[in-house]
Amino acid sequence: MEFEHVTFDLPHGSFHALQGGDPHGRPTLVLHGFPDHPPTAKPFLAELGRRGRRVVAPWLRGYAPSPTAGPFDMAALTGDVLALIDRWSPGRAVELIGHDWGGAITYDVCVTAPERIERAVTLAFPHPLTFLSQPRLAQLRRSWYMGLFQLPGSGWIASARDLALIDHLWRQWSPGLSLDPALQAELHETLRASMPAPLRYYRGLLRPGMLGAMRRLSQPIAVPLLQLHGADDGCILPQQVDDRHRFAGPHALEVVPDVGHFLHIEAPEAIAERIAAWGRVASFPPASIKG
Repeated sequence: MEFEHVTFDLPHGSFHALQGGDPHGRPTLVLHGFPDHPPTAKPFLAELGRRGRRVVAPWLRGYAPSPTAGPFDMAALTGDVLALIDRWSPGRAVELIGHDWGGAITYDVCVTAPERIERAVTLAFPHPLTFLSQPRLAQLRRSWYMGLFQLPGSGWIASARDLALIDHLWRQWSPGLSLDPALQAELHETLRASMPAPLRYYRGLLRPGMLGAMRRLSQPIAVPLLQLHGADDGCILPQQVDDRHRFAGPHALEVVPDVGHFLHIEAPEAIAERIAAWGRVASFPPASIKG
């Protein structure tokens, strides 16, 4: 299945995206995480298309060829997504799928503008308040890179001369995944053109704007939401606490065996089918955007 490279002129600049799938299907927006970009997920995007989705997957703010200038607070990232929805799917709510940082943005979009989201799926990222409430030693060991990225000059770790740490993170986070060399080279090219902007997501965690996001996320999420998490995730542990109070609408959590952090890249057909099955069981009617 072919995907075309398209652009959207949004308030923050010209955002690039892959677009394809069923031209008459359910509009589905897929948000990537760190350190990633849409082309690595092409097999997953194609599987969504085969299941009746019209798919668009943007390079997020901070990832070339989309704008690499900040700010990188959650309100700004959420604003980009809402502006893209308004441009791409005016008058119709979308299915929103987010991995890693794209998952964090997905939660915030759901509480900021629930009328724009028909249903949502997060991959490899618990509800942010649930994640923060689990300061287990095993998770702290996995989150060491977040502290490193706070240090001045840490951009050298992913400089044009050295992407070894980025490759190490991929191997550590998804131990069973061997990324195709051509896809890895394409990802390296994007990260070389983008750094240090992707690291600024993590620096934004300690800024005042994140407090506003935490206040928004204290509201229960009414949008129907499915959480998928790899059992072998070396980046973020599957949650161990009951956080059903954070969801006011239909909700499910599934821990997927034999996959790691990049579960949709490791098992694109299986993850796409879990998402489709969730949609069939939930049977939510299409929603219209009001206002």
